[in-house]
Amino acid sequence: MPTYQYACTACGHTFEQFQSFSEDALTVCPECDGKLRKVFSAAGVHFKGSGFYRTDSRTSSSSSSSSSSSSSAS
Repeated sequence: MPTYQYACTACGHTFEQFQSFSEDALTVCPECDGKLRKVFSAAGVHFKGSGFYRTDSRTSSSSSSSSSSSSSAS
């Protein structure tokens, strides 16, 4: 089940709630009975560095190692 974060527009109370996708969003603050809003944040997945694309697996070191091994064989 996903975790949703809510914030009250009246008192500023923030909390997280486990809810299934089929459940309706919460609308009433449990602290002051004010109006709630969902808080959206950045995604939890960040693709940084090399290795995420097909072209990243082709490094220049592999081509230089094959040329160095052929020169050492001759």
